[in-house]
Amino acid sequence: MGIAQRYERTLKEVHETCEAAGRDARSVRLIAVSKTVGEAGVRAALEAGARDFGENRPDQIVPKSAAFPQATWHFIGNIQSRRIPEIVASATLIHSLFQLRHAEKIDAAAARLNKVQDVLIEVNVSGEESKSGCKPKEAYALVAACAALEHVRVRGLMTMAPQGDAQVARACFERLAQLEADIRAQLAPEDAAAFNELSMGMSEDWREAVYAGATMIRVGRAIFSDDFE
Repeated sequence: MGIAQRYERTLKEVHETCEAAGRDARSVRLIAVSKTVGEAGVRAALEAGARDFGENRPDQIVPKSAAFPQATWHFIGNIQSRRIPEIVASATLIHSLFQLRHAEKIDAAAARLNKVQDVLIEVNVSGEESKSGCKPKEAYALVAACAALEHVRVRGLMTMAPQGDAQVARACFERLAQLEADIRAQLAPEDAAAFNELSMGMSEDWREAVYAGATMIRVGRAIFSDDFE
């Protein structure tokens, strides 16, 4: 099974899961995480209908976004301060913001490009030391601080769940969804209207994320790897 077939299969499964969860399939965006493939792999997914792609390194998102400007590019990896100008120039949405100093540098880089950079706040809901993200209790203050930046727009939250237990993942995603609702209730109407995205769920646990309310799922291996069958 090739990339196109795996993408089509995954998209069909997303639609079926949305139906089972009582959700409109159009409310969940499938992001094809293309970090393990080159331009040929991206092209195969594009030809199968993919429009959203995720990368976790500037060295990958910069050339791929230039090669395929018709796609929407998401930066989902660790933010390195010195690479922020490249990330802002290439990404439609940055999923992994959790430090105010990075938000301020994103604001400055976006101002130079005359754009407003959409971002998600990464939250370490699970509390695992190996995972990045702010603590849940810190999330509102960071969202409010970012709202004061002219060239940054916070669109919602992102998290990664512990691997290996679907019930634990589901609980993690549900906590993020509740946190998003709690934060939205405290925002000014204009900021609250834009704060409507939940990026959660990967190849192993995206189904649990859909049931918990994800609006974006980040799927790589199920689309691009021969080993994930």
